[in-house]
Amino acid sequence: MLKLLATRRFGPFFGVQYLGAFNDNLYRFGLLFLITYRLMADRPAEAAQLVTMASGLFILPFVLFSGLAGQVADAIDKARAVRAIKLAEIFIMLAGAAAMYLESIPAMFTVLFLMGLQSTFFGPIKYSILPQHLSHREITGGTSLIEAGTFVSVLTGQIVAGLISTQVAMAAIIMVAILGYVAARAVPPAPAVPGRHPISANIFGSTLAVLRHLFAYRHLWLSVLIGSWFWAVGVVFTTLFLPLVQNTLGGTERVATLFLIAFSIGVASGSLVIGRVLRGQVSARTLGVSLLLMAVVNVDLYFALRGFPAPGEPLRDVGAFLAIADSWRILVDLTLFAVGGGSFIVPVYTIMMTGSDAALRSRTIAANNILNALAMVIAAGSAGALLALGLRVPEILLIGAGVSAAMIWPATLLKKTVQGMDL
Repeated sequence: MLKLLATRRFGPFFGVQYLGAFNDNLYRFGLLFLITYRLMADRPAEAAQLVTMASGLFILPFVLFSGLAGQVADAIDKARAVRAIKLAEIFIMLAGAAAMYLESIPAMFTVLFLMGLQSTFFGPIKYSILPQHLSHREITGGTSLIEAGTFVSVLTGQIVAGLISTQVAMAAIIMVAILGYVAARAVPPAPAVPGRHPISANIFGSTLAVLRHLFAYRHLWLSVLIGSWFWAVGVVFTTLFLPLVQNTLGGTERVATLFLIAFSIGVASGSLVIGRVLRGQVSARTLGVSLLLMAVVNVDLYFALRGFPAPGEPLRDVGAFLAIADSWRILVDLTLFAVGGGSFIVPVYTIMMTGSDAALRSRTIAANNILNALAMVIAAGSAGALLALGLRVPEILLIGAGVSAAMIWPATLLKKTVQGMDL
């Protein structure tokens, strides 16, 4: 599986994805740290609401433009599209650096939306290009590497965001964007499947078109349903880390970074392990186990958080946090939850890629991105509303445990559906 990284048909694209995810998180979490611990440090409740709003704003373009993005990706050479997207990223990051320098929240949020728009057009390519460059037996391993690499890059970007100054971050996001474009130049051609590929400039019409295609196939819409749940719960977890650490655990931003490390390592580990377990097979047989693990540790996490000592002054640094016995229980629960998530999402995407028509694969992924994004926007908005109503972060996370358990049923239906197919 790791040998794929040394091949031109996979290595450069892996680099593009890694650098892109790193840059997204370096900017996004740099913004969140700036708001939470500097610009609005004296207004934690308002900062928590802005954090959830920022996540929703980044996701919104996926809802609005994924249909158009999928049609475009099916109609043109995907390698050329990747290069164009990475070139656009350079200019977006130049604007992002200016917004950070001015410390303007509206300007930073505008750039965040543009980053989401760029990611929207990259999203359908991210998975639809793999079957063009990899053999059938390599797709599960390639997907595992993409998922693991993505979360390692997310982790790295988030850690760096918490360690460097705003001035260094301004230079870094531009340099990483340039490196991403250089990597994109090495991605081999991935031409469109011959035939007619209509593109509708009407974003609502294109969205309806890709959704109609998705819901015509049981295994596809089931995959998207449970995949959307994963991203909804994931966005709630990651966006609530900062208010959880500051308001519930009384920790500094370094403690928040420790949480992000545990979560990202867990997802990456789960993605690699499931690639080994499945050994190239396209199967949904492990989904129920992954979901059960996530539900159980989520419940335990709730009780660990509820019994944690109340925050005080000053905020606890990493050493003071780890000196409290329940801190290790919280970290283990968080990591195991993420392991379950990583082992869950790889089979879902593999089924989606191999079970879709090659000529319509980007549109299938686009439909998935639309519903994933809609689920994340709803989840982020709901989390913000629940915070505003007075619910504590541990209680919101407990709700995720119930949803995890509920997803075992559609996962079982998907398993039965896939068993009767030749994927």
